[in-house]
Amino acid sequence: AGAGQRDAVAAVIARHGGQPLQADSQSAPGDEKKQYSMHSFGAVFVEVHVDPELGAIRVPRVVGAYHVGRVLNAKTAHSQLLGGVVWGLGMGLMEASELDLPSGRVANANLADYHVPVNADIGDIDVSVVDAPDLAFNPLGARGIGEIGIVGVAAALANAVYHATGRRVRKLPVRLDDLI
Repeated sequence: AGAGQRDAVAAVIARHGGQPLQADSQSAPGDEKKQYSMHSFGAVFVEVHVDPELGAIRVPRVVGAYHVGRVLNAKTAHSQLLGGVVWGLGMGLMEASELDLPSGRVANANLADYHVPVNADIGDIDVSVVDAPDLAFNPLGARGIGEIGIVGVAAALANAVYHATGRRVRKLPVRLDDLI
């Protein structure tokens, strides 16, 4: 069954334009996976508007494209990626644990004092996926979506702020006092 499965995977990859996997006669079953990256990946682009007098940052648009292998449920995959983008915007603009130095405790250790994004903070988010199975990873061709939506958002946000203001901020969140 092992050789038959490898032949089936090679046939599918060849049918979709890739090169068939060549199994080395001295390699153990599963070694071909060491030749490939098994991680999901993506690219994120953020547009920012920065008030020149106040330094207030608004994000009217985020565009993200991700390769996550075969998408098993389009609705939940889309929602997971949207949530990751919102989470990344929160990390990049507002979320921070504030330490009370005299007591050594976190001063905003509850959701009443910890700032997270709400609907008014979020502009248009456009996420898309490359729905192509990764049969070198597993027979189903699906990879993880988990947290891939958050990964590049804060970095893209900081780069957009640099492009808009000329100020390179190297810590998160990007705050008003970093720009003034």
